[in-house]
Amino acid sequence: MTNKLVLIDGNSILYRAFFALPLLNNDKGVYTNAVYGFTTMLMKIIETEKPTHMLVAFDAGKTTFRHETYQEYKGGRQKTPPELSEQFPLIKELLDASSIKHYELPNYEADDIIGTLARVAEKESFDVRVISGDKDMLQLVTDRVQVQLTKKGLSDIDTYTPEFMKEKMEVNPEQIIDMKALMGDSSDNIPGIPGIGQKTAVKLLNQFHTLEKVFENVESVTAKKLKEKLENHQDDAFMSKQLVTINCESPIEVELKDTLYSGYDVNQLSAVFKDLGFNSLLTKVTGEVIVEEKEALEAVDIEILDNVSASLFIGVEALEVEILTDNYHLAPIEGFGIVNKDKKYFIPTEIAVKSDAFKQWAEDPEKEKWVFDAKKVTVSLLNHGIVVSGITFDLLLASYLIDPSENHHTIPAISHRMGQKQVLSDEEVYGKGAKLQVPSQDQLADHIGRKTMMLFALKSQVEEELEANQQIELLYNLELPLAVILGKMEATGVKIDQDQLNVMQKELKIRLDKIEEEVHELAGEDFNLNSPKQLGPILFEKLELPIIKKTKTGYSTSADILEQLKQKHPIIPKLLLYRQLRKLQSTYIEGLLKVVHPDTGKIHTRFNQALTQTGRLSSTEPNMQNIPIRLEEGKKIRKAFIPSEKDWVIFAADYSQIELRVLADIAKDELLVQAFQEDMDIHTRTAMDVFHVDAEDVDGNMRRQAKAVNFGIVYGISDYGLSQNLGITRKEAKAFIERYFDSYPGVKTYMEEIVKEAKQKGYVTTLMQRRRYLPDITNRNFNLRSFAERTAMNTPIQGSAADIIKKAMIDLEHALKENNLKARMLLQVHDELIIEAPKTEIELLKELVPRVMENTVSLAVPLKVDYAYGETWFDAK
Repeated sequence: MTNKLVLIDGNSILYRAFFALPLLNNDKGVYTNAVYGFTTMLMKIIETEKPTHMLVAFDAGKTTFRHETYQEYKGGRQKTPPELSEQFPLIKELLDASSIKHYELPNYEADDIIGTLARVAEKESFDVRVISGDKDMLQLVTDRVQVQLTKKGLSDIDTYTPEFMKEKMEVNPEQIIDMKALMGDSSDNIPGIPGIGQKTAVKLLNQFHTLEKVFENVESVTAKKLKEKLENHQDDAFMSKQLVTINCESPIEVELKDTLYSGYDVNQLSAVFKDLGFNSLLTKVTGEVIVEEKEALEAVDIEILDNVSASLFIGVEALEVEILTDNYHLAPIEGFGIVNKDKKYFIPTEIAVKSDAFKQWAEDPEKEKWVFDAKKVTVSLLNHGIVVSGITFDLLLASYLIDPSENHHTIPAISHRMGQKQVLSDEEVYGKGAKLQVPSQDQLADHIGRKTMMLFALKSQVEEELEANQQIELLYNLELPLAVILGKMEATGVKIDQDQLNVMQKELKIRLDKIEEEVHELAGEDFNLNSPKQLGPILFEKLELPIIKKTKTGYSTSADILEQLKQKHPIIPKLLLYRQLRKLQSTYIEGLLKVVHPDTGKIHTRFNQALTQTGRLSSTEPNMQNIPIRLEEGKKIRKAFIPSEKDWVIFAADYSQIELRVLADIAKDELLVQAFQEDMDIHTRTAMDVFHVDAEDVDGNMRRQAKAVNFGIVYGISDYGLSQNLGITRKEAKAFIERYFDSYPGVKTYMEEIVKEAKQKGYVTTLMQRRRYLPDITNRNFNLRSFAERTAMNTPIQGSAADIIKKAMIDLEHALKENNLKARMLLQVHDELIIEAPKTEIELLKELVPRVMENTVSLAVPLKVDYAYGETWFDAK
């Protein structure tokens, strides 16, 4: 069997991958698009080439021996985007996990490493495959060395042999150096001979064969201007040849035996794929799941009750309400666990909810109740006409506050983390997915009893941690009261005008049909707009639009590809609009209709209070945060959200630029604080400061750029990210960011100081002591460390904004009660609170709501609340 060595140009392929794929993040927010593209290509290479030896070569730094010849070598290249720089260490970790050798050599380039190894391998009768995006590599081609060059993206590749090169380029591999010397290379800042392109260079080499022969016979060149160019730039040509020549005798310290590849370790690679969030790649490599042996559980005495009396609840504090699915609005309660210091009980659902004794105890505010998920308990008991009161502890919220980065906040998971192993996971007891089922009553009672026992036992231990973190007030004054409010909001729900949604659905269908006709007319034929296989040939063959990316199945017609072609043909904007409207129809209109409760005619979204690491609320079924409002058709969806009672209206109040106000408070930047104190438009103010103009001279584009920086700067936006957002060059974006920091030095100081603080403490905190731990803040991996630094800058701002809105909801609930108002909160969406109220209460709400929300906390700058009201949520904007 012939040995096969695969040599990969790491820098070249990673660059290609970065610019071929849209910016991707894993669940930690780490950029992964280049790593994903590179890895996908790597897996394909391993599968198709079946190498016996592999190596990925990287450039060691910006300076090489070629700079001694020509200081301006590669001088025209832009700085590598930090979003890409951060991914280089990550790909090296992935290569290590894949058992693939990688190597770099100071003062030399990846090309030199590859060239040297290729020649050594060739002498040892290896077959060699070089993978790159750099045409300089073609000089390495021989009968044994093939070079595979990426053309567009990563999947479109040409394999170069001597025969293919002669056919495609009309030169031999050894002539590549001479051709590049004549024509130069702007990407590497290699001068060549000005005015000579590939066609002329090939013509000269076909006539004279080598660069040396060209100049030996320059007198026989008949074209006068060409002859002058050659005579005037002979030194440039020979210097260029020196620059483009790969050093195939580089002093590398890696040998062929070091590149031996015998496959990857499944467990190591799987762990990296899981961390990166590469689920599709994970399925390709996952091996057997190793099941740990479980410790035997100690017996626990749990009494199953068949009747309930008032005496039962004396001293009871822990209550567990067991529901098997997240959708507690519709799912039944499987049973109740109650525990005091002496006994543990299980009460079947039917007995509990029909018992006056249970109802009286549950509704008595004087009787303490320690629960897991106060919101779930509130909603599920309301479904049975029981208005629970007296909840004084919530293990879910306490665990979440202690470490919001934990993914599993269940009683068994919390118990195990705290060293208590006497409870099985829900999955072990109930199964999951299609196998989910309720076990026998004895098994059910045992599991629920154990969970309630753990809830009771862990309270003091959890409170000690909260006390140490200065988070007791955060739990008891903010999160716990809010949980009960959110529970009531969920149970109340929002009335939906289903007729309005049906009308919109019909209107959208007409609109979509019209756009489809227009697209067919522009294409000159009918085809299925939803089929990439049919759309691709229309765009790239019939209409001859530039091909940006090809896939295994044909041309890519993804949204990011169409965005790049927007100006190329009138068919593209129509296709983009068609896709947006179609998503609107399927995801939002049809999606909302699916989650309307059959009995109430309302949607009862579930607020996720213990999910995000910043403390922000999110919601599911439906996700209220994602209803699109950029398209007019998207905004109209809000017309379907209506009051639940006659002569009531929807009242909406939202914080104006709350995160920027929090930034001004934290950074204490004088100009920023002054702008808010004087109630200036902050984006205009920023444009004035950055562009050094008066307010009347700020045009729309200046304000747009200032707005992008205002909202991007605190998220650690880079010059690359800003350039992408604004459609400007990176140089312009970099200058803009520098001018911003010159104008607002307090912001820059804050960003520097908060990162230092995070490195000292390992976490950052919000206004109300919410913590976010940053274990990667001192990581040697540049990628992980940079993300942690960006998170350190952003979390105190976004998290404090979340704290403020939560406190405002509690304050507003109290204010509505104190004023005996019927008005009630329905939704919280981003920085906005949605209320429904009788028309007779509107005048009072117009004064009350902004006053309460603006005074919920005291900052260095005033909080500002805008409000509106109308017959629908759409009208309240």
